Amino acid sequence: MHDYILYGAITLILSTVFSMGGAGSGIALIPVLHFLGLDFTVAKAVGLFAGASTTVTSSIMNIKHKAVEYAFVLPIAVTMLLFAPLGAYSSNFINENIVKFAFMLLLFYSATMMMFGKKKALFSAQSKLTLLLVGAVVGFIAGLLGVGGGNILIPLLALLGFAPKKVAVAVSFVVPFSALGSFFTYASYVPLGWVLLAVIALCAIIGGYIGNYLMHFKLEQSHIKKIMAALLYLLAFKMLWHLTFP
Repeated sequence: MHDYILYGAITLILSTVFSMGGAGSGIALIPVLHFLGLDFTVAKAVGLFAGASTTVTSSIMNIKHKAVEYAFVLPIAVTMLLFAPLGAYSSNFINENIVKFAFMLLLFYSATMMMFGKKKALFSAQSKLTLLLVGAVVGFIAGLLGVGGGNILIPLLALLGFAPKKVAVAVSFVVPFSALGSFFTYASYVPLGWVLLAVIALCAIIGGYIGNYLMHFKLEQSHIKKIMAALLYLLAFKMLWHLTFP
């Protein structure tokens, strides 16, 4: 029970802070849960479940409001849904330290994009083939690392010349289903505590609502993103330390 309270409180805090910055908390929740004693693969599955729980509502709302441009979204969605579970399953056969090292690089990348990234287009590549390739690559990496993929997908699509609003809607639509596909793949070969999942999901949902509510109080999102970036840098350096001096 003590562990559930601790994990729930941490999830609530991280979900609140990251939702205030317009991002999912899974990328921070996974290493924190692992440092607290959860197996790394279990932590990935828990993080995916928490992320899907908090973001699936936005997908439904975008569909109801007819904000989804299906010609743009479907090529990414289909390949991510196919390749995310493949990445998650591949994690079972790859040395865990290699996966942790890749996750550490993702932490550095995400923190840097939050802190310094302007997300300006480098070139325009907006064909259907490009979207299919983006979905496949991001889906596999996201599944392997146990994240929804939004931290990778948003800056990548921006660099390819897609409009920010279009990208935001696409990512909010795709990521929950990609996360659930990866989660159920992990759940097929990793023992999970369903009470823990319920506690984490509930705290993540509550934290998401609190964070969205606090966003209306004219908080500087740039300052929040710098706090988020600093946290991700700390987690990345901690992972690097553990990998270097096990």
